[in-house]
Amino acid sequence: MSVYVSMAAFALVASITPGPVNLVALGSAAQFGFAPAMRHVLGATLGFVLLLVLTGLGLHQLLNAVPWLARSIQWAGVAFLLWMAWRLASDDGQLSTRTQQRQPSLWYGALMQWLNPKAWVAALAGMSAYVADGDRALIWQFAVLYLVICYVSVGAWAYAGSYLRSYLQQPARIRRFNRVMALLLVGSAALLAA
Repeated sequence: MSVYVSMAAFALVASITPGPVNLVALGSAAQFGFAPAMRHVLGATLGFVLLLVLTGLGLHQLLNAVPWLARSIQWAGVAFLLWMAWRLASDDGQLSTRTQQRQPSLWYGALMQWLNPKAWVAALAGMSAYVADGDRALIWQFAVLYLVICYVSVGAWAYAGSYLRSYLQQPARIRRFNRVMALLLVGSAALLAA
């Protein structure tokens, strides 16, 4: 039983700490509301769990055998974060111009995880720590546990963002909020590039 408590603690710390996926959940809920942001949360959760399972089933061996692939994923993630930061920083803050394409999506959340070096580190570290022997039953148990904890953790960021929604009813406030989120994403990208 203690291995499951340890897995749960690892999943909670890795999922709830600030990172690009959580910042997007916060910002999405602040701008579009809690329910639309939950599409992003679900996508991010499913994307991460898929990454975790594939890592447990041997993806880490491929990354070790082809080191440039891991580095390419890292740089793609940095580029993606910088692109998102640019979009946030250049947003005019007008609520009336928001379109469905800009609202959070399940696929966008999943893609974020696959381009998020923090997610890769968490998947590799988690599988190395708890399922180094490749026990498939334990891989799936860890994945199910992580699924619940990740969904609730990223959802908590979205819930916090929904509280900011009433504050963000003026374009100037939205612009300030978006620029702060953009700076945080640039900071995340800089840390990942180091």
